[in-house]
Amino acid sequence: MRAIRIAMVAGAIAAGTVTGAMTTAATAQMGNNVTGFGREGREKPEKKQYVPAAKPQEKIFPLDATWTAVSLNGKPFGGNDRPSFTIDKQYRARGYGGCNTFAATAFPLKEQHLAVGPLALTKKPCDKGLGASEQDFFIALRTAGQWDLVGSQLVIKSQKGELRFDRAL
Repeated sequence: MRAIRIAMVAGAIAAGTVTGAMTTAATAQMGNNVTGFGREGREKPEKKQYVPAAKPQEKIFPLDATWTAVSLNGKPFGGNDRPSFTIDKQYRARGYGGCNTFAATAFPLKEQHLAVGPLALTKKPCDKGLGASEQDFFIALRTAGQWDLVGSQLVIKSQKGELRFDRAL
């Protein structure tokens, strides 16, 4: 019966005896499975698209910025000779430990991890207290695990504790 209706409507359209209103009514009566008649037949059903859950925005390590140490495990670095460092676009870290300068290779990794290679150090004689503070800084930097930007500070978490840095001008 349905096939006969389709054939009749198709024949009438071909002959030009059916108006647009009749075609729409006929296709509506026959159901939505008919294609090729009017706008309703040409429209394709909407496909639902898979949208993955949003991941937290991963931060990008600020290369070519100079960072001056504020504290190690909450203990502030004092004086004018605070440790500092920078990592350039070739992943070379350079800095100052408070008495000696250093260089190393440092790679910001996925998920805000940081890998720091062996440090090349100058061997200036340092005051005993400053030398111990510098050694703690170097160990914390060398064993860096994760980094984060908290407000305007860079925070590096390592086996030795948490280093906090302010961005230098």
